Amino acid sequence: MFNLSRKALAEVIGSSPRATEVLNRKRALTLDMIFKLNKEWNIPAEILVRPYHLANERGGKRA
Repeated sequence: MFNLSRKALAEVIGSSPRATEVLNRKRALTLDMIFKLNKEWNIPAEILVRPYHLANERGGKRA
C-alpha cells in the first residue's frame, strides 16, 4: 500500500484542509481529485471510484 503523507495528498489535490477532510472521511473524493490521483500516483480509477461511507453519514459506518 501507499505510505504517503497528508502533505503529499494536498500537493496532488491542491489543498491541505481538503486533504485532511478526505483522509478523515469528512469529504468524498471528487472526479477531479480521482483524475489527479490516478494520473500522479497511478492509483487505478476503479479503486478510487468505489463507494464508501463518510464519517458524518448516519451511523458513521466506514467502508
